[in-house]
Amino acid sequence: MSLDHAILGFLNYGPLTGYELKKIFDNSVQHFWPADQSQIYRTLGRLVTNHLAEVERVRQESRPDRKVYTITDAGRQEFRRWMTTTLPIQDNRSAELIQVFFAAQLSDQQVLDLFRPHAEGLHRLLEVYAHVPEAVDQNVLPEQAEDFCPTQRDQFFWMLTLECGITMARAELEWIESVIQRIENHQIPAQQDNVNGKVSGENYA
Repeated sequence: MSLDHAILGFLNYGPLTGYELKKIFDNSVQHFWPADQSQIYRTLGRLVTNHLAEVERVRQESRPDRKVYTITDAGRQEFRRWMTTTLPIQDNRSAELIQVFFAAQLSDQQVLDLFRPHAEGLHRLLEVYAHVPEAVDQNVLPEQAEDFCPTQRDQFFWMLTLECGITMARAELEWIESVIQRIENHQIPAQQDNVNGKVSGENYA
């Protein structure tokens, strides 16, 4: 997925400024597709250059002019094309699992020191996920984004992404906590010398 298509998707709801787009990202998709303000503005510029969006400068008396972006017909066609395209499976690389694969070369305590912070991070992530429905219900957006009107059908599919995130985080947390428990209960083979097979660490009979 590209940031271009995410922004086109939001513009398909109605005209928005870059600031409003950032607010919407922060209240919706940031947990699986984050974007900072500079990335959003660069992408908006590219969409305008490629005639997928248009920009209008709206003057304000006591504030700087607002740049309001609107999706074009070509932008809608490109968004529809992307939405109806089966995307390739993403490259499933994981540096964390590389550490797990070679973890036999560490002491039990060193392995625990790898797993415990990750478990704590997943607990914090699940706490954040718990507040997402509240943010969606409140639809916390700047007052100017009055044309941004997602429907109940929109919110249903938004909640599916949250459901996926919670399911995956819970499954990973369950696995990590089971590993921690097995290590703490000495239910794994003792650390051994990789050269001659001699026990070099704790030996739990």
